Amino acid sequence: MSDQLLWYTTRAAGAVSLILLSGVVVLGLLARARVERSGWPRFLSAALHRDVALLALVFLALHIVTAVVDPFTHLGITAAAVPFSSYYRTFWLGLGTVAFELILAITITSLLRRLIGRRAWRGVHWLAHAAWPVAVVHGLGTGTDALSWWLLGITVVCVLCVVTVAIWRLSAAPVDPLVRERRGAPLRAGR
Repeated sequence: MSDQLLWYTTRAAGAVSLILLSGVVVLGLLARARVERSGWPRFLSAALHRDVALLALVFLALHIVTAVVDPFTHLGITAAAVPFSSYYRTFWLGLGTVAFELILAITITSLLRRLIGRRAWRGVHWLAHAAWPVAVVHGLGTGTDALSWWLLGITVVCVLCVVTVAIWRLSAAPVDPLVRERRGAPLRAGR
């Protein structure tokens, strides 16, 4: 593989990873809001969330592997595994490593969900709320074209989608009728 092809592959895989990871976050937020109540079954939401996450991991792995083997950066395995250890754009690549390790923790605990229990899995799964913005900042600070119109446009659209759904999710009424009743109903005597 030529150096130029590696460079283009790294950039493309990074951009596709951003799009897919943003989709995973959006699907996760929608699933928590129980969007399936409108005729979209829960199992389909979970399957789509999982499948998009797995596809994102494939592109993320491609992004990391091509960046590591690219002779221009001379990153090596250590820079990909140990945050802030790279000589090349130390801070920005360190953020990418941190985001990757958070995503790796989410993936591993998701695979072990039945063994570790739902509560532990959910606690680690909350790391997605940290991993995604760290990955976005990594993308903005790394690369020769991080602030090019096309990559900046992709980033802005991804951020707007996630922020919009997060705001909607935080402001949405609870789906559970008991929670709704407790929040909206006056207290009755004897309760």
